[in-house]
Amino acid sequence: MNVKSLLSFTVTDRFLRYVTIDTQSDPASESIPSTEKQKDLARVLVNELLDMGVSDAHLDDFGYVYATIPSNTDKENVPVICFCSHMDTAPDCSGTGVKPIVHKNYQGADIILPDDPSQVIKLKDHPDLKNQLGNDVVTASGTTLLGADNKAGVAEIMDACYQLINNHEIKHGKVRILFTPDEEIGRGVDKVDIEKLGAYAGYTMDGESAGNMENETFSADGAKLIINGISAHPGFAKGKMESAIKIAGQIIAALPFELSPEGTENKQGFVHPVAIEGHVETASIDFIIRDFDDDKLTAHADVIRKIADNVWRQFPSSTYELQVKPQYRNMKSMLDKHPQIVEYGMEAMKRAGLNAKLCSIRGGTDGSRLSFMGLPCPNIFAGEHAFHSKQEWVSVQDMQKAVETILHLCMVWEERE
Repeated sequence: MNVKSLLSFTVTDRFLRYVTIDTQSDPASESIPSTEKQKDLARVLVNELLDMGVSDAHLDDFGYVYATIPSNTDKENVPVICFCSHMDTAPDCSGTGVKPIVHKNYQGADIILPDDPSQVIKLKDHPDLKNQLGNDVVTASGTTLLGADNKAGVAEIMDACYQLINNHEIKHGKVRILFTPDEEIGRGVDKVDIEKLGAYAGYTMDGESAGNMENETFSADGAKLIINGISAHPGFAKGKMESAIKIAGQIIAALPFELSPEGTENKQGFVHPVAIEGHVETASIDFIIRDFDDDKLTAHADVIRKIADNVWRQFPSSTYELQVKPQYRNMKSMLDKHPQIVEYGMEAMKRAGLNAKLCSIRGGTDGSRLSFMGLPCPNIFAGEHAFHSKQEWVSVQDMQKAVETILHLCMVWEERE
């Protein structure tokens, strides 16, 4: 079936509206969701789904949106599949007052963002732009991120819902929809009700280049190094003071470059200090530890311990404690138990006319944790690029291809099962 011939895409209009709603999450907040403003988008999505005729669409107390597209096939045993995207944007860059700009018929020239001309999206710095010649590229105006991560995914799923409701020729089983808060701060599925979803397989729409599917992510731990120094009056500190701040500085300076994000690529793991705070008497350093190999996470944490032990020889009266907590694990081990989930995703992208490619991602998605919660969940491209930055961009045509991929996936599951 030529799905594209049936479609009147709504994804661009949806995306341009959604990105203007500030949904930035807050890692310092203990509330669920971490910011109430994430519910502003959630309520818009629920209302739009209800207007489409998706009668069970609703927002729960934790900020999650659930909805169901009923089956339209005579087959009784088609597995339930779920499509998921997150509504929040990253704390790394402002998401307030986003002004999206559509640069039509991109021809390879530098894109100068008007509200801050120092922000220039250059072809040499963004090689995927080579695949966008003649396409319509969407950016922000230069003072904020765009929010394509992950409102592109949200808009694509919403458009796919619209197409499924309005094109009965597209045969499919029951489809569940899930929109989550707080993915950017690692809490995206903390309160997901897996039993309520009742799905056999899931797909997050949260990837980069068109045609890419990611079946492998980092495994992740978080670590906190707590330093207890010795305080003394600075006028009488000789031989007494052991500054926790200076101890922290020496530890950070001693981290090996080859184990840093800026010194690694492909499947190399890293140790990354992300926050430091403290005083002379006490200080703490927060780290994220990443690797595709679970066993290497322990070795990376040991690097921090060995550095701390070496530094502490200079500070005999001070003490430290290293706390390490699991965050998420590489979803590949779960997906390998259900190979058809990835196989069908690859087939769907091929049917959409894309060069399907299986990839690893140097990061995590909601699918990482969902896979270990009983919902095996690879990650499909949403078209987002340069995420978490003022130079973030996405193309209209890639978003449309993502919508087609979702629809083909629904049909593949209906045909094969």
